[in-house]
Amino acid sequence: MVTSIILMNVERKNINQVAEQLADVAGITEVYSVSGKYDLVAIARVKTNEDLANLVTKTILQIEPITRTETMLAFKAYSKHDLEAIFSIGM
Repeated sequence: MVTSIILMNVERKNINQVAEQLADVAGITEVYSVSGKYDLVAIARVKTNEDLANLVTKTILQIEPITRTETMLAFKAYSKHDLEAIFSIGM
């Protein structure tokens, strides 16, 4: 499983619309509106790096109000929430 954090700048008047649209995209598990340098942060969880590349360069690229993205790959999770999720599926 590849987990990434996608930081986005969005045209101001379209932030809510884009957030709702992103929340419906396969592979995106969470979308947050945030303060600071970026407008939205999405968490993506996909099977492969190729799936991530397609998600970012094909799907997200098609959402025109998104003006800029920065994608970070997660190496390791330290959250108790993520650890509990792993154990709940029998791993």
